Formats: sequence, structure tokens, C-alpha cells
Amino acid sequence: MKIDDVRATAFAMPLTNPSFPRPPYRFINREYIVITYRTDPAALAAVVPEPLEVVEPIVKYEFIRMPDSTGFGDYTESGQVIPVRFNGERGGYVHSMYLDDDAPIAGGRELWGFPKKLASPKISHEGEVIVGTLDCGSLRCAVGTMGYKHKLADKDAVLKSMQDANYMLKIIPHVDGKPRILELVRYYLEDIQLKGAWTGPAALELFQHVTVDVAKLPVLEVISASHFIADLTLGMGEVVFDYLEAK
Repeated sequence: MKIDDVRATAFAMPLTNPSFPRPPYRFINREYIVITYRTDPAALAAVVPEPLEVVEPIVKYEFIRMPDSTGFGDYTESGQVIPVRFNGERGGYVHSMYLDDDAPIAGGRELWGFPKKLASPKISHEGEVIVGTLDCGSLRCAVGTMGYKHKLADKDAVLKSMQDANYMLKIIPHVDGKPRILELVRYYLEDIQLKGAWTGPAALELFQHVTVDVAKLPVLEVISASHFIADLTLGMGEVVFDYLEAK
């Protein structure tokens, strides 16, 4: 393959058979269970990078079922999003993500910088309860339960929260092990069609694990929970801060 051919062909790794296709990525019937809880302010301060600012000691723990996503297939995801502020704009810092499918792990990390790792999350409907679990190997790392559709949620408020900015830290090392790319990336969800939204009582337990470290942001109090289903497009990212260029 000639140099010009490499330049024209290269999109993602491996060169001749990338792990994921080119965007856009559309999600149909994406189901969210989001449990909002209060945590230790010192624990948040230790993981949220400047120039993001912590709004309050709150974490949103998410279980997300994605049965139909273009290019990424059928998979489930779980992780933590921290409400933050950047240049006066409220948004969410994506702190951790665990999922069970190679293509979105590779695509999420390489394109946007999503902090994705391989694990086994699951959403199940058990009678009057929705159950979210996160396992790594033989060990349980998180359990969330929520009453099934107890009350209609404010759809305008849910939609507004989905339209907020999202931030993450994109880190790609050089061949010598030093960071080659170290950027704060922002992205938005686009073309959102919210199909239903509900609230209800919820409980959340996080367990210590060396690689799935969700328990480092401990649950002090469950504040609220929401369950919603939507179609949406995952928008591409933009760099809003370059740590290697900043002085």
C-alpha cells in the first residue's frame, strides 16, 4: 500500500479492518436508568480535572441499554457522570463507563476519548422493579434498583438535561509512553426523540473493585431516579482545552 493510499484509507485501527465504522451513530430505543446520589466532596475533587468545576457533590449513576445502534450493535453500558461547569456552562463530566461490546469501546475511546472499559452491565425488568447490575468477571460491582414507572417525569426537564454539554478527557499516549494527545473534549446528543420518561424510588449499592472503581465515589444518599427511553444521534466532539498547549 502506497503512502497516499494509507493517507486516503486510514480512519481507525486496524488500518485495513477498523473495529468500528465511520459516524454518524444513531441509537434507537435507548433505555436509561439514572440514579442521582450525593457523594463525598473530597472524592469528587480528586477525580474532576480542571478547568472543569464541580457544581455540587452529586453523581449520576447510569445504566443504559442500547438494543439498536448503527455500527455499534446491541450492547449495555454503565458508569458515572458528574455535574460540572465549564466557562459558566453546566454539563456533565463522563468519569467512568463500563460496557460489553468491542466496537463502542474502541470507537468511544479513539474518537471522543470516552473512558470506556470492558465489563458486564445489565438491565432487567423483574416484576415491579427495574434492576441494573454491573459485574466484572465473577464479582458484582454495582446494583441499582428502581420502582417501575411509578410517576410520569417532566419530559421537558429530562429533554433539557439530555441536551446539556458532556465533557471527557481524551488521552492518547506517544510511542515513548508520554501523552501525545491530552485534551478536554465536549460533545452533545443530537436529534433527540424522547419517547417516555418516569420517576420512582430507587436504591444503589457500589462495591470495591480494583479495576472497576465506581465505589471511589461512595453513595451517601440517593436523591432521585429517572427512567427514560429515547432515539438519538451521538454528536461528534470538539476540543475545548488542550492540556499540552496550556500555560
